[in-house]
Amino acid sequence: MTRPVRPAHRIAIAPSGFKESLSAARVAEAIATGVRRVLPDADLDLIPLVDGGEGTAEALALAGGGRLVPCTATGPVGEPVASHFALLGGPGPLTAVVEMAAVAGLALVPPDRRHPGATTTYGVGELIRAALDTGARRILVGCGDSGTSDGGAGALRALGARLTDRHGRELRPGGGALHELERIDPSGLDPRLADAGLLVACNPYNVLCGKRGVARVFGPQKGATPAEVELLSAGLERLAAVLTRDVSPAFAPPPGAPAPDLRTAPGTGASGGLGAGLAAVGARLLPRYDVLLDGLDLDARLARADFVITAEGALDHQTVRGKIPAEVARRARAAGVPVLVLAGTIGPGAQDVRAVGVDAYSAILPAPMTLVEAIGRSGEFLADATERAIRIMALGTRLAPLEPLAA
Repeated sequence: MTRPVRPAHRIAIAPSGFKESLSAARVAEAIATGVRRVLPDADLDLIPLVDGGEGTAEALALAGGGRLVPCTATGPVGEPVASHFALLGGPGPLTAVVEMAAVAGLALVPPDRRHPGATTTYGVGELIRAALDTGARRILVGCGDSGTSDGGAGALRALGARLTDRHGRELRPGGGALHELERIDPSGLDPRLADAGLLVACNPYNVLCGKRGVARVFGPQKGATPAEVELLSAGLERLAAVLTRDVSPAFAPPPGAPAPDLRTAPGTGASGGLGAGLAAVGARLLPRYDVLLDGLDLDARLARADFVITAEGALDHQTVRGKIPAEVARRARAAGVPVLVLAGTIGPGAQDVRAVGVDAYSAILPAPMTLVEAIGRSGEFLADATERAIRIMALGTRLAPLEPLAA
């Protein structure tokens, strides 16, 4: 008598995108390719995830029956760039998604111009105004992958505010000028902001000021020298004080709700301080996964899996502070499902992910190579690394290609 066929292995593939390389959907597809080379009959559930950075508007538009709206706006170095925002489908007020990375992301800053003291979020404000022009009355701003550190000053200027120094002169763009800020005149702000629901999906671990302030944590990644980091930090401190004095009173929260501390409230440091700038004009700063994973039924899908594969471009000490692999691992651990992380690079502190539920992690690069080559071949390397990992797992657990068991 022939015994029944063994059920297919159920694998959830829930990665983030690889910055400047692959979208989350393409990462998931590459991982699936690698799995199928070893387990062709595996039951794969592809769940590409976004964190507010690159690809967020497109992913939410696809998930919500919406569409992308192409437009041109001011890029992070002050030059026009081709950008977009999304309009979502469904009932309720028209909702727009503004992805700050699509207009002020690090990928839009040429390597020889990566100077966060000069880059601007002006284009983010332009996209918000463009979304309001379509009739949107609920605007979700996705924060992540930014190339700026201006505290949202550029966005506020695009929305109609005037930022001046002690001589009454307009402040030059970028976070490097914020220490000269004397006054913000909010009288010219777009009046539609008062009636629009402005939501910011952000990493709550990121705060504007203090020892863990955004300039100190992320400034060096964006090209700031140690001296520039301190200048940016001082400027953001000054911005928080002036915003609190000149702007926030006009956008007071509902009675009984405390006004956020723009220096240290969770999420104020999102995208180089954009969170603080938008919070000053009434935006609600929300933990990004509470917003972005809504409707994906992620917990149930992870719980149905035998194991989970997630991925990100760089696995290091920052991963546990709100990155997608850590979020996936926490949720999978609650369901008792093991987790493998694949990463483009592995840096200091990567081992910390074990504490949040990651069972194993591995880099995808097969040999030393240039960044350009690594980015260009990342899909190939992901598929190959996945295949290697699955074969090792098959060896260690005596898994085999799924065939009828012997009688």
